[in-house]
Amino acid sequence: MDVEQALLSRRSVRAFLPVEVSRGEIERLLALAARSASNSNVQPWHVHVLTGEPKRRLTAALVAAMAAGRRVAERELEYPYQPEPGAWPEPFRSRRHRFGEGLYGEALGIDRADTARRHAYHLRNYDFFGAPVGMVLTVSRHPLAGALVDAGLFLQALMLAARGAGLDTCPQASLIHFYPVLRAHLEVPPDRLIVCGLALGYADPEHVLSRHRTPREPVDGFTTFHGPTDADEEPIR
Repeated sequence: MDVEQALLSRRSVRAFLPVEVSRGEIERLLALAARSASNSNVQPWHVHVLTGEPKRRLTAALVAAMAAGRRVAERELEYPYQPEPGAWPEPFRSRRHRFGEGLYGEALGIDRADTARRHAYHLRNYDFFGAPVGMVLTVSRHPLAGALVDAGLFLQALMLAARGAGLDTCPQASLIHFYPVLRAHLEVPPDRLIVCGLALGYADPEHVLSRHRTPREPVDGFTTFHGPTDADEEPIR
């Protein structure tokens, strides 16, 4: 598919088929993502790819840490990914609320008061939603702000490359709340920051979530044009 088709069909998939992805295909996608722009071409990213038994061991450790109450609070994360749930300003707070209700309430049919079912579903984050491939993206801490921008470019390129190959993904910030577990299992050195996880595989077309879509703001809601934009307008000289 072309880039426009990949962008329009990309979504955060949370239900995958138990179909393996070959090592060669994973390497091809990573090589494509590595064409991403980065500040002065420093390419600060490093990716840990988990399949099979290593993925199962990490999943078990993450679930055990969750059960033991070892989730790291937002204010104690290695970098300030997002505010605490009640501290989001508008319009982001409303968008976040709509996303949660759309996923749990409308798509999954889980009532807001049913905390047990919501918790059970949330645990699927730590098995990469059943995807055969789990990835953990890290970047150099030097300089961190620029490296995080570069990480976003790399991640988007990887997700679009996956769509081009008929695969699906889900970027996962939830994993960073257990960064000590990730550091221990993946032997991430101190000079690297864990940015997020990524599930990779083939979407399950029969799952109820296969029909779930999230809305996007229209262009005029987030864009300010300066100067002429129509082809028949005389350019400013």
